[in-house]
Amino acid sequence: MNVVDLAAGLSDAVPAGTFVETVTDVQHYTADLFRFRLTRPASFRFRSGEFVMIGLMVGEKPIFRAYSIASPSWDEELEFFSIKVPNGPLTQHLQKIKPGDVVLMKKKPTGTLVNDALVPGKRLYMFSTGTGVAPFASLIRDPETYEKFEDVILTQTCRQAADLAYAQDVVAAAKADPLIGELASERLRLFTSTTREPHPYQGRITTLIEDGTLFKALDVPPLDPATDRAMICGSMAMIQDTKTLLEKNGLTEGANNRPAEFVIERAFVG
Repeated sequence: MNVVDLAAGLSDAVPAGTFVETVTDVQHYTADLFRFRLTRPASFRFRSGEFVMIGLMVGEKPIFRAYSIASPSWDEELEFFSIKVPNGPLTQHLQKIKPGDVVLMKKKPTGTLVNDALVPGKRLYMFSTGTGVAPFASLIRDPETYEKFEDVILTQTCRQAADLAYAQDVVAAAKADPLIGELASERLRLFTSTTREPHPYQGRITTLIEDGTLFKALDVPPLDPATDRAMICGSMAMIQDTKTLLEKNGLTEGANNRPAEFVIERAFVG
């Protein structure tokens, strides 16, 4: 791996408007998924659910990709959850990082998967597939989410059951957290399904919404724009199909400057 050692005094190669942060922890969940934590710049502020550009110097060239911040806005470090793409321009290198290495991070966070983009409601659904769970890992650990919603439901659909481990860990951590543990224990629920191997619930989340399986499992009524709010993050196909389904049920898409009943992260849609 030909990654420039920024810590060795080659800071002139770092683009303007970029932090250089140190890796503090790395955990590999499967052959395809891992999480990592970075030091947090004292001046860096973000809203839970936002994303930022993460990168490495490969040779003499910086390579950046958008990554949702998986840690809440109050955390002293920054956490990210990533897929490993064998020949990915960034992830083929990023997956090899270890504590003590350095990673580039742009200084400006942004995104629409934030509480401010939703109008008040009773129940918040967070629909995710794969690493799309990352922004929700941030939001379920933010006190504001529980101030705004009585019932917080995180759903994740993956191919294999092993791919669900990160979400399960984050939910358990939220319920044990001194800051929001009591609220999370009362209001936060995790619903998981798989598409490629046996699991208590199998199928795409859109199928489980349409046939009522999701609502039966959670013992809640079907989607209702008067009470339900939603956020969607995952593959492009999943985002579009879930968006269509929510609109069919009367929910309207919102944004930072126009809050409504559901939001998607358009930066990852293209």
